[in-house]
Amino acid sequence: MTVVATVLIPLANVIGAGSAVGEPTTTATLVERVTLTPQQETLVVHSPAMGKSVPLTVLRPTGSAPAPTLYLLNGAGGGEDSASWGSRTDYTEFFADKHVNVITPLLGAFSYYTDWQRDDPTIGRHKWETFLTRELPPLLDRELHTTGANAVAGISMAGTSVLNLATHAPGLYRAVASYSGCARTSDPLGQAYIRAVVQERGGADLTNMWGPLNGPGWRDHDPYLNAATLRGLSIYLSSSSGLPGRDESLPADATADDTLHMADQVILGGGIEAAMNVCTRQMADRLHQLNIPATVHVNDTGTHSWGYWERELEASWPQLQAALTR
Repeated sequence: MTVVATVLIPLANVIGAGSAVGEPTTTATLVERVTLTPQQETLVVHSPAMGKSVPLTVLRPTGSAPAPTLYLLNGAGGGEDSASWGSRTDYTEFFADKHVNVITPLLGAFSYYTDWQRDDPTIGRHKWETFLTRELPPLLDRELHTTGANAVAGISMAGTSVLNLATHAPGLYRAVASYSGCARTSDPLGQAYIRAVVQERGGADLTNMWGPLNGPGWRDHDPYLNAATLRGLSIYLSSSSGLPGRDESLPADATADDTLHMADQVILGGGIEAAMNVCTRQMADRLHQLNIPATVHVNDTGTHSWGYWERELEASWPQLQAALTR
């Protein structure tokens, strides 16, 4: 991976009856706990706000000493498809010797992991901000015996989500990492990408999420506009140019399917990543204007794909770890 700019700016889906929209929420409850290996388990946790139970993949550290928590979010598919940290990366092996609890929800497709203003007839009720910032942390702190220190990281769709979660839950996280996300949600480029995820892929009504386009709901969920609230956090942003890089080559024995997949990665993934690169640079400039420190990795090649995100997760870990253990 070529680092063009490393900038240290000093500057199982169980649907329940649920609660009514707007009803006060309580702590999530543990429905099921399944141990898969000594260091991996699945927790099924019921969210009062969403009225459903959410499966979580949990990677545990070795030993019994309390450990901090990293919330690691999937992209547009929400971990409901094969495009997930567990299926596309070696993150299990990477974290095997790390003293941290890694929490990844396996629901939330096309939701932006946010609180929707209205239930959507196609994709249902989403109150992810409430779940992730208010309902879930107390349960995990109790069940996993954590240190109470948290960080949040995510890719693509969730690269936007983690910045919003951090701005809306001051004091909950010590660090935030956004890989190939777009911090602009109330400008035309950002809204075009969100429309592609929520409306074109998810089939949902975009205005059910944050209300009318360009309205106050969209401005409230624009991390670029609300960047000042990130002051004091350890911030890591990364993206690539969209040009083919180390992961955009085929072996000599590539099949026709391999060729089609690579063409999609180069053409579609390249175009998406180029847009995310613009967003990342804009957010870096905004943080610089506000004199908020951040680490920004802008790679001269690379597409919107898992190999780059896996390496960025690993590259960002020392910074996340330092924040979680300070």
